[in-house]
Amino acid sequence: MNVLLIGSGGREHALAWKIAQSPRFTRLLIVPGNTGTGSHGQNVPFPLSDPEALVDLAQREHIDLIVVGPDNPLADGFVDHFEAAGIPAFGPTAAAARIESSKSFAKEIMAASGVPTAETHVFDSPGEAAAFARESGKLWVVKADGLALGKGVIVPDDLPSTLAAIKKLGATRAGSRLLLEERLQGREISVLALCDGKRMVALPVARDHKRLGEGDTGPNTGGMGVIAPVDEVTPALLEQILTRCMQPAVDELAARGTPFRGVLYAGIMLTSDGPRTIEFNARFGDPEAQAILPLIEGDFLDVLYDCAVGNLNPDKLRRRRGYAVCVVLCAAGYPGRPRRGDPIRGVEAIDDNEVIVFHAGTAIGPQGLCTSGGRVLGVTGLGPTLAKARANAYQFAERIKFEGKHYRTDIGKE
Repeated sequence: MNVLLIGSGGREHALAWKIAQSPRFTRLLIVPGNTGTGSHGQNVPFPLSDPEALVDLAQREHIDLIVVGPDNPLADGFVDHFEAAGIPAFGPTAAAARIESSKSFAKEIMAASGVPTAETHVFDSPGEAAAFARESGKLWVVKADGLALGKGVIVPDDLPSTLAAIKKLGATRAGSRLLLEERLQGREISVLALCDGKRMVALPVARDHKRLGEGDTGPNTGGMGVIAPVDEVTPALLEQILTRCMQPAVDELAARGTPFRGVLYAGIMLTSDGPRTIEFNARFGDPEAQAILPLIEGDFLDVLYDCAVGNLNPDKLRRRRGYAVCVVLCAAGYPGRPRRGDPIRGVEAIDDNEVIVFHAGTAIGPQGLCTSGGRVLGVTGLGPTLAKARANAYQFAERIKFEGKHYRTDIGKE
């Protein structure tokens, strides 16, 4: 099977690594790809601004399946163009992807389908949101309605910081609409499920660590590390999450004539009153993919194709025994203005079946491998226990050297 993979982050390196293991795999093109994806296929430096040009590329290269990694191409309707050309694509259409690209639309879907979630108020201007925050006498989570690269949510601790968050997000392109959402108490998990428009199959449950500093302090980032699976999520609890928090949304989208085909990612809060859906994403998480995909056995590419054509067979995938811990190594200046061009040493020395290094913000410079983005590398450790997987990840994370490298040392430490 010839595959075209769209994206350039750590998630896409993990997808390329997994796709290339399939018995059905023949050839992989990655647009535009990164230093790591080039090890599993051919990177194509192609702009992601013209879906019709990508259709032409796919037709010339006899592509059998297109896999769309990032959120923006999904929101921009790339899958609609591929489907119109008769090319199967793993990922939702623009209409179905609104479940991520518009948080207010996601809340509408949750309300219509009875998905348990937080109380939410939607505002069309920062002034309206600020007035409500002052009058309510409560603390709220402030969210931008649109896509914001994982940085569109602020959890303030008092009214002044709430008003500052409203002003900050309201000034962004993603914050043309704002949501004030009830603060739920509990522990958050990431539940990802492959969907064919009707059916779904859950992948190993993960827990992301979004804040920059130890002990979940500091600003939100795109993700500083992930563990999978999460032991507190029993099979019974996972079934409850799927049937109450996710499947109703899939059914509602299908009933509206916009079936969701791809991976539905639910951010779930485990509260004292049961699981609540915080938000939906319409793609694999980054860095969640770097911890989840190594724990999957079976023909992953075959299942992606089945989802794209609406014929999912859940029995084709199995969960590997053990745990995965992904630690993200960041560049100097992240998450503000990451420094680029710092030489990276030590990656080439890693050859271990219990550790995988996924590239995200790297490039080849005059001195070899160097930093080229904020989240530079994801080091995934595997092991029969969470402690062993964590030890493997950190042992090799310490071996990789570049100036300004920083990372959290408490990923997976309960």
